[in-house]
Amino acid sequence: MQHRSNFERFPRTVVSQSDRAADRGFTEIRARLAGVLGEKTIVCVECYPGVRQEEILEGLLPLGFDRVIHSDDCAFAPEELDNCLERDMTKDPVFGIMTVRRLEDFFYSEKLEAARATVSPTGRTLIYGVGASLVAAGDITILADITRWEIQLRYRKGMTNWRTARKDMTQREKYKRGFFAEWRWADKVKDKLLPVMDYYLDMTNEAAMVEGDAYRDALRQLAGQPFRLVPYFDPGVWGGDWMKEHFDLPENGSNYAWSFDGVPEENSLLLDFGGKVIETPALNLVYAQPQRLLGQGVHARFGKEFPIRFDMLDTMHGQNLSLQVHPLTEYIQQNFNMHYTQDESYYLLDAQGDDPCVYLGIKTGINPQDMARDLRAAQRGEGAFSAERYVNRIPVKKHDHLLIPAGTVHCSGADTMVLEISATPYIFTFKLWDWGRVDLDGKPRPIHIDRGLDNIQWDRNTEFVKENLVDAFTTVHQDETCLVERTGLHEREFIDTFRVSTSQEALIHRNGSVHVMNLVDGERARIISPTGAFQPFELHYAETCILPEAAGEYRLCAPDGAPIKAIIACVRN
Repeated sequence: MQHRSNFERFPRTVVSQSDRAADRGFTEIRARLAGVLGEKTIVCVECYPGVRQEEILEGLLPLGFDRVIHSDDCAFAPEELDNCLERDMTKDPVFGIMTVRRLEDFFYSEKLEAARATVSPTGRTLIYGVGASLVAAGDITILADITRWEIQLRYRKGMTNWRTARKDMTQREKYKRGFFAEWRWADKVKDKLLPVMDYYLDMTNEAAMVEGDAYRDALRQLAGQPFRLVPYFDPGVWGGDWMKEHFDLPENGSNYAWSFDGVPEENSLLLDFGGKVIETPALNLVYAQPQRLLGQGVHARFGKEFPIRFDMLDTMHGQNLSLQVHPLTEYIQQNFNMHYTQDESYYLLDAQGDDPCVYLGIKTGINPQDMARDLRAAQRGEGAFSAERYVNRIPVKKHDHLLIPAGTVHCSGADTMVLEISATPYIFTFKLWDWGRVDLDGKPRPIHIDRGLDNIQWDRNTEFVKENLVDAFTTVHQDETCLVERTGLHEREFIDTFRVSTSQEALIHRNGSVHVMNLVDGERARIISPTGAFQPFELHYAETCILPEAAGEYRLCAPDGAPIKAIIACVRN
């Protein structure tokens, strides 16, 4: 079935009753703040690492402050901070240890005290920077925030990490430091400020500010209705051209390998306040509305963490992904301080070519020592690794679903378009073999053979794969209007997935969990609340949306009378 492109790349949510809550540009921002500033006012601007602090200083100074305190000056010197992080960062080029430290651990207490002593009981004081809220509480508190994707783009353009003496770090090293350290400290600070901040300042692009109460109301509104995240797309050495053609993506000179369209840890939200748009990390919604968004049981189990992740892997007219394995739960806990691991599955949105396939599980009867020997020899450049000698090559077609519990060797082959449904920990991939190629930067991608061998489950053999991991569909419900099939996941995985097929409508009941949905066939679908709890929501082909638990049950409708299919993921009871 050919689909015309109606994929919405910049979905926004219109916030109710908020026409005068937001301002765009520092001229408007200053005008709003001038109306609430008094003669004895402390303005505290807590900055997320990556925010351009000089823009904030330049934008706010015309308000006339008697003293300005830069909180970064109270933090450890860059060389000292680098040394403190050495253990958490490890020597591994990709993986560190999820830090348990807090931002205040990297500030000199005597410098904080000295800065506090300069805050006079008279006049206006501006405190800004990373850790500004550690200096003193503000009469006006502003949270200056930025999206994860924008931080990554700035890394690629040369921005360094917060207070590092290292100016030669690669993009991978910068991301590693952000993922394992900086973002963890900053998110703890953000979580404290979201309920009490007076203003939210979006510094992703042009500065835009919204009143704290209006921002919190917007997140509460979002937690009761279907919504989409802002997807982003990235090239990769194995990438293809399916997304470029189906989503009308801009020409990038090569391909697109990944789409992140259902990852609150990484994606953002666009909130429309009377025509003025605030872009904000979707993770803020998880922090602000965890129970309404996730459901009571899911929140009790995972805390303020969104456990389900949807993304896309495009190898159409491209290449095989790296042969890989994800860590077992005990391994990721003991080595990386992560609470749970990256179980996943591949749902085939499309498969073309002569013989599309997915590599999955170990062939029955192979000798693990032989496979380990050949992997190491290939890594030393002593010839190519024969993947098909050791790993099952599973032919695939559109709408197949293959389950990949952690510890299972796998990769998608060329000429496939995969919707990857997985648990959220998403960077813990141990590459075993990368087909002898180099990355887009001309350098080999890091290989983790020893880590991979520590996690391979050798009993996931040919028989196990065919009986347990390939198209394990069961019919849950069927009537004259719809078919509901359980498509996974494996009993070791906490995510359940269901495929709903209808040309009319299907009533979807809730199980106490957030739902994540992708329209895997059909031009468009409508999501309707039987009780009118939210406005009807339209979802287009291959788009992902999130349905908070607080939205209640809903109807999935085929508005054109043409058949549609949707895949829905939730946390298993």
